[in-house]
Amino acid sequence: MSETRFEPRAVVVRSLKYDGREHRRWRASLTKHEGPLIVLDGIFEQEVEHALLGNIRAGTQSTEYFWTDRFYSVFRFREPDGAHRNYYCNVNTPPTLEDDTLSFVDLDIDVLVAPDFTYQVLDEDEFALHSARYGYPEELRARARAAVAELIELVERRLFPFDGTG
Repeated sequence: MSETRFEPRAVVVRSLKYDGREHRRWRASLTKHEGPLIVLDGIFEQEVEHALLGNIRAGTQSTEYFWTDRFYSVFRFREPDGAHRNYYCNVNTPPTLEDDTLSFVDLDIDVLVAPDFTYQVLDEDEFALHSARYGYPEELRARARAAVAELIELVERRLFPFDGTG
């Protein structure tokens, strides 16, 4: 029986707002695509000062977990020396992967998970503001709230990708 080989490849990640405009863009390496799970690896090329995360040094590593059937993504950040830094979870529409571009709509709410697995739900005010501004349908708002609840359950129960295996 032959084993299917997966060759990592460079991709561009596009984070969009609900109106379709690009919010952020970065490069990463697609390292796994099995069923609905897509795993990317990235490295911060430049130092970034983030309002909530503080100073992110150049060389910080990011393993990014996306699912084509879930309304969230999970980013595991590691310091340049490989030490675990934190998880940052985005509530977003399921991504599409076309050619070498992975795109999704950012739905504003985030969950920040500290190394000790304490967590904070962030940007609920931004979610409410954009829900009104862009006219998020009720079904989308409900999916976003369900995604937050699912993320919290995964963190509290230490299930993948919060189980240390990813």
